[in-house]
Amino acid sequence: MAMLARVAVNSFRQVHLVKGCLARGTALMKDKWKLVERGSLSCSRISDLKCYATAAKQKEEEQMFCFQCEQTRLRKGCTTVGVCGKTSQVAELQDLLVHVVKGISVYSHHAKLMGYKVPFEIYDFTFSALFSTLTNVNFDENRFTTYIQQALKYRDHLKKSYEDECQKKGVTPKKFTQTEATWIPVTGVTTELLEIEGKKFGVKRDLPDYGADIHGVRQMVIYGLKGMSTYARHARLLGEWDDSIGEFTHEVLEFLVNGNEAERHDLGINLGWALKVGENNLKGMALLDKGHCQRFGKPVPTQVSTTPLPGKAILVTGHDMNDLEMILKATADKDINVYTHGEMLPAHGYPKLKQFKNLAGHYGGAWQMQKFEFPHFPGPIVVTTNCIIEPMKSYKDRLYTLNETGWPGCKHIHLPDDANELVEAAHKEIGYKEEDCNQKDNKILTVGFGHDAVVSNAGKVLEAVTTGELKRVFVIGGCDGSENKRSYFTNLADALPSETLILTMGCAKYRFNRHEFGMLGSTGLPRLLDVGQCNDSYGAIVIAKTLADALKTDINSLPISYAISWFEQKAVAVLLTMLHLGIKNIRLGPVLPAFITPNVLEILVQKYNLMPTDVRHPAEDLKLMMG
Repeated sequence: MAMLARVAVNSFRQVHLVKGCLARGTALMKDKWKLVERGSLSCSRISDLKCYATAAKQKEEEQMFCFQCEQTRLRKGCTTVGVCGKTSQVAELQDLLVHVVKGISVYSHHAKLMGYKVPFEIYDFTFSALFSTLTNVNFDENRFTTYIQQALKYRDHLKKSYEDECQKKGVTPKKFTQTEATWIPVTGVTTELLEIEGKKFGVKRDLPDYGADIHGVRQMVIYGLKGMSTYARHARLLGEWDDSIGEFTHEVLEFLVNGNEAERHDLGINLGWALKVGENNLKGMALLDKGHCQRFGKPVPTQVSTTPLPGKAILVTGHDMNDLEMILKATADKDINVYTHGEMLPAHGYPKLKQFKNLAGHYGGAWQMQKFEFPHFPGPIVVTTNCIIEPMKSYKDRLYTLNETGWPGCKHIHLPDDANELVEAAHKEIGYKEEDCNQKDNKILTVGFGHDAVVSNAGKVLEAVTTGELKRVFVIGGCDGSENKRSYFTNLADALPSETLILTMGCAKYRFNRHEFGMLGSTGLPRLLDVGQCNDSYGAIVIAKTLADALKTDINSLPISYAISWFEQKAVAVLLTMLHLGIKNIRLGPVLPAFITPNVLEILVQKYNLMPTDVRHPAEDLKLMMG
């Protein structure tokens, strides 16, 4: 606690120091954010400082453009460096990778139409490539160079396969002249060259042609595909796969490049594609749910300790249960305790993961607290997926990345091959001592209320509705972040009357999951039900459908209110799934996406009554929800 207090004081002093410097016109921040290393300032704080700098000087030349996440600069877009820490060079490489993946999609879709069976590995690569461009996943320029080289090979393979199929059938192959289908590096592939080339294919490239409304929806489609790709990729690693999701991904990307010109410029048709992304994301989430349950068993209510045990330790963060299982197996007889962090918390509810005695408990909160929490963890830290933010020197040398994640200078490993490296690293660190484990404020977190666990108690829930012990269900979940505006979700949950249930999922739960909400009347059910990870939004949908069927009504007629906290592209995919299902009256916050223009928002309001959270007046929102 004393150290945290010193960090807070240092941060406070640096903020005022920086403000003073900026007032004198000093340019303190370029591509690298030095203050993070010196004072543990959060990304949002650095974003604020950059806003002060921008206000004090003339508009800088735009080096990049990215507005895919909620914390995008000035609610318009990051133009010199991402709020997430993404440099303009990485942004250019990501734009180029997406550009080439669109070219893959053009040839894949048309080859499929000619009867060609697109190899599974190309669909899987597509998901991995899109996943790597998600917010807070990969910041390593060299990794993107490798992705782009592989994407070019797959595009060439599909081009030839398409032409071969046409020749077999006596059909003249179409000539695709779009740069997505034709671009090649002018000289040898180097990271520096690709960064230059990437400038040509940025997010705003098509803006003059399509206008802000359609351009925003086209980007929403791409961001939804990025989110969907994460779920499909996780499901594949658990042995669950559906070719139709890959086929759809290539079909919609092909449309964005090569579809009928009038249709590509039609707002309604583009919105229709966005809803189709939601439909296919539902398939992906269902596959992932199936994969989790078949591999690890159906989640059961479980209490999780936040007090560590003496001994060597490994921390696992991200979302990948498959990776966690491999780490648990590798350390089972090595006197190493494994702790979950962030969205790995729901792992404790899976019966087959619970069997590992070395799954010792949970450490910390949501992703944005890494700079405060990771320095104090006495062992190696493994990042399985997003979110990763720029590591401090105090723990960078013991931070390991897996799968699509990456940060320059951090060790990237592969499981199970490199599991022994983690074991060795854990034994080199001090681990937890006996005195570290005598916490008086041990907080017990309850997880494991997946859709099967809740549905099995549907009779109690329905009886509570009849008796008046339950008046409304609130779905409060999604992503967390560092902005103070997200306290809306804390205040909303705390203000709920005792005759309500809260279903939560994703890291947004950390806004209130240590609070006491008590039990729901005489049902024996806790009022706060942790459904799981962000992908377990699928579970909330299953629960809602089950209740609707039992009450012989539709989802929108149920006494359910939705307050969704979004941050990155998986939340976009989930939102599109909810809209695909026709769910109305969703409150989305803390602010609406920058890529949704006022005109598009008006359409969504008219059709779905989508609305922003009233972050300043959660009590007023609550009155409207209860009413």
